[in-house]
Formats: sequence, structure tokens, C-alpha cells
Amino acid sequence: MQKKIVLSGSRPTGNIHLGNYFGAIENWVSLQDTYECNFFIADWHALTTGYADTQDLKKNTISLIADFVACGLDPEKSTLFLQSSVKQHAELFLLFAMNTPLSWLERCPTYKDQLANLSDRDITTYGFLGYPALQAADILVYRADFVPVGEDQIPHLEITREIARRFNFLYSKEVFPEPLPLLTKAKVLPGTDGRKMSKSYGNTIALADTPDEVKKKVMSMITDPARIRKDDPGHPEICTVFAFHKIFNEAQVPEIEEQCRGGCIGCVACKRIMQEKIAVFHTPIHEKRQSLLENETHLRDIIEEGSRKASIKAEATMEMVRDAVRIGL
Repeated sequence: MQKKIVLSGSRPTGNIHLGNYFGAIENWVSLQDTYECNFFIADWHALTTGYADTQDLKKNTISLIADFVACGLDPEKSTLFLQSSVKQHAELFLLFAMNTPLSWLERCPTYKDQLANLSDRDITTYGFLGYPALQAADILVYRADFVPVGEDQIPHLEITREIARRFNFLYSKEVFPEPLPLLTKAKVLPGTDGRKMSKSYGNTIALADTPDEVKKKVMSMITDPARIRKDDPGHPEICTVFAFHKIFNEAQVPEIEEQCRGGCIGCVACKRIMQEKIAVFHTPIHEKRQSLLENETHLRDIIEEGSRKASIKAEATMEMVRDAVRIGL
């Protein structure tokens, strides 16, 4: 039986952190044996908000493919590629731009939010407004059946489904399937300061961080502010370190919770336990990542070979698209 097609990607805007891993990458790795997986580095998407500063774009691209492979994405099982190396994405984006209503783009859930949140950048551009059409092209050029998303991302995928329906209706051909969300229950990690883990907040633990850097970050984590002395009763439900215990030290969670509430374990001791548990997970990935980065030629080969495979898949779709639109000779 032919495997169903899955598509997802990540922007090369900096090093993958633990929030990214447990929010998406861990799930991608688990899908590789069940689906025909396509995972890409979305460098064109990075330009929608970062077009004015591209000096680190190539470096971040190499870093991201190293992160992908170090985390367990296998080039033998999944097609790992660079968006800008598959020109069919741009061609399909252009055709979608011709027939996607402006109102659809303006109602995108994150459009106004990002305009407000990124007020320090000039992103009132055609590219930023049109990124849902580019996202649709990314997905539909592979005729993907599923896109792994959380529930909060379903409205974004719905725009892709609407664009697919409109194209099929306008040109009276069922070129595109309507991709479905592959709902994932991601593990949520807060940042070291208790807020959402985000590069913009400077509160991340990255796969690129050395073991010593990770140790320092864990030992500086925000804990229960009400605990002044070691024997003060704690409130683990508001403690950042306890949130990490639930991911990295699940077996000891009941014991840690009881000791914390009873004032039987201090925050420093709790952090030391957590630091050791994170190291067991983080250090092997970090070391594999560093080893991969020592052979940049190999990483480039992975991207180039994956992009070649992706181009073949994308071109097969574009032949159907051009025929439907009746464009060209």
C-alpha cells in the first residue's frame, strides 16, 4: 500500500531549542516509518520577516540540517530539502497569488498579531502578506495528505485547503487533495524564565549549547518565588524546573512533587537532579550535531540530494498544474 504523504518545515532563523524539539521534531522523527515524509528548511519563509538581514541565512541553513539529522531525521527515510532549491515552490506560489482573494490573506490569524509583535521591523510587504499562499504552495506542490500541526495551527492549514478547493474549482480539475491536519499532542516546555521558550526572549536551551552552558542555564532557572528557605512548602505547579521534571524525569515526578510541597528538597538540589537528567538526553544529540558540523560537505550533500528528490516530486505536480491552467505552449 502506498504511504500517505506528510509535509512540514522549519525556518532557519537560529538553533533548534528543546521547545522546538518537543513541539515538533520529536513527532517528525516518529512519523518516518509510517508516512512518506518531506521535511524542508524554509529559507524563503525566513525572508518574510527577516529579508533585511540575511547575513546568517546560509550558516543557519547548515546548522538546521545538522539539528535535523542529530535529532533523528534520516535522509534514507525522509526527503530533507531546502525550499529555495526547489523552484517549483515559487512557480506554484506565483500562480496561487494570481487567484487567492486578498481578504483570505488579511484574515490569517497571525497576520495582525505579527504586525504588532514585530513592530521593530518593516514587514508591511507583499511577501509577508502573501506567506499563506507560499505555505499552501509548499504543501500542495507535494500533494500532501497530512500536515503535522497542533490545534492552534489548524486555521493556517484551512487557508491551504481553501486555496486547493478554489484552484480545483476554477480550472475544473481535481489537481490538489485537501490536506488534513495530523494532530500532534506536543510536550510543552517553558523557557528558563517561565515564559514560553523562544529565541526572542533569550530563555532557550538549544541543541547547540555545550553541556556546561546547559548546566548553567538549568541552575539559573526561575523556581517558586514564594520559597525563601529550603523547608518552605513549595508550589511545583508554578515552578519551571518541575515542568522540566515532567518531561525528562517522569518516573520521579510524584516523589519530587511530594518533597517540594513538604519542604523536604531545596530548589538547588532539585535543579541538580534535573540538570543530570537533561544531560542524559541533550549531550548525545549535541555531540552528534558537532560531529556533523565538522563535515559540512556531507551536510550539503544531504540537502542537495534531498532537494533533487523533492524537485522530481514537485515537477510532477507542476505538470498537472500547468495543464489545468493551460499556461505555456
